[in-house]
Order: sequence, then C-alpha cells, then structure tokens
Amino acid sequence: MNHDQLLQEVQAIRWFHTIDLGQGIVTPGSVDPQKQTLPRLGLPADLSGKTVLDIGAWDGFFSFEAERRGAKRVLATDSFAWHSGDWLNKRGFELARRVLGSKVEDFDIDVMELSPDRTGTFDVVLFLGVLYHLRHPLLALEKVFSITARHLILETVTDLTWTPYPVMRFYPADELAGDPSNWFGPNPAAVVSMLKVVGFTKVEIVSAQYRPLIYRIGRAILKRDMYKPFWPAIQNDRIVVHAWR
Repeated sequence: MNHDQLLQEVQAIRWFHTIDLGQGIVTPGSVDPQKQTLPRLGLPADLSGKTVLDIGAWDGFFSFEAERRGAKRVLATDSFAWHSGDWLNKRGFELARRVLGSKVEDFDIDVMELSPDRTGTFDVVLFLGVLYHLRHPLLALEKVFSITARHLILETVTDLTWTPYPVMRFYPADELAGDPSNWFGPNPAAVVSMLKVVGFTKVEIVSAQYRPLIYRIGRAILKRDMYKPFWPAIQNDRIVVHAWR
C-alpha cells in the first residue's frame, strides 16, 4: 500500500490509540499510549518466549507493542470497543495489524466470558483502562485471574484516593468524564484488596498519579463545603498495579 492510499484509509477511521504505521504516518488517536501510558506501565522490555493477552485491546497499541518486544504469541480481545458504534469498532485494529504485518491474533469476547476453556491461559495479561467500565468489577477480576498463568498488569482510574480503606465510588450516570460506560472508581486500597481476594499472592502498585498528601489532608478538606468544586480533582487519579499468582 502506497503512502497516499494508507493515509486515506487512516483518515477514514476515528482512532483511539496513536500508532506509528510507518511511511511517516501516525494514526490521529485521542490517546497517545507511547507517551501517556507506556512509560509508567512497567511492561517488560523483553517478552521473548512469553504469551500475552491484551484485554480490551481496541486499536491494539499494546498488543502490537507486546509483539514488538518479542512475545511468541499475542491475543487481542475486546467486545464493547469493537462493536458499539461509529467510533467503537474494529477497523483501526484491523488496518494497523495489516499495515504492520503483525501476527497478533484477535478474539471477540467480553471480559465476563473469559475462561481457560475459551481463551487458554497466558504468561502476561494486560488489563488496561477496563476495570472502571465494568458493572461487576470483582467478578471480572475473578475471570481475569482464571486466565492469568503468572503476571497481570492492570491500569485503572481510581477515586476516593484520600482514604486508606478499600472503597469504590459508583457512577450511576456519566459522573466520570461525561462517559456513561464508566461504572466504578475503586481507590488504590480496593484495587489491591480485590486482586488479593481473587487469588493473586503478590500485588504491587508500580505507578500512581494520586498525591500521597491527600491521604493526610483529605478528610479535613472534604468536610468543608467551600472545597466541593475541587472534589473530583482531589479524588480522581490513575494507577498501575502488577499482580502475580
């Protein structure tokens, strides 16, 4: 495919991920994982000989990155982001895979349907930006645990970060980012606790964008009505957690 043909196909798709397709063409994604997520993810530099599952792959940036790092097999899975409308479709993933000459496999499957019988198990499982979109987060983590042979890398929104107790905030409408597909914002303690409850024996927060100072002053701040407009900024952040069986 020549440069102009590729550019035309890229421009016909609304992208979520920014992906370098070569020939000087980078997809115009609304998120640049290379700059925004990858540096804090802790993804092993060498995945040689490993099998990798990317849950909620969407345009496939992390699937292709795992392949680039030497994974012997990569399976990209999604359902919601591949079949839910104009922007939410599989066209970006399929074009990127074709242009990159990738051998990444794909499987249309919802998180709640994951099981060793349906997908097998994987050495490394990526569960990035998905947890807070799920109605049943603890059950979803049980499903994820069942197909993780060794190592899980999870990235998620957190909320109520000022409290050390494991709690979650429920979003019945579009309270988080104006997006009605967001359901729960767990705090860091809840993420760690849930991962341990479902069976992971070692859990570590490897990257956190929340501010530890909030733990010390949060209770006092949240009692004052004058600070209410700032509550979302005080409570909302993102973390990366690694967990091992």
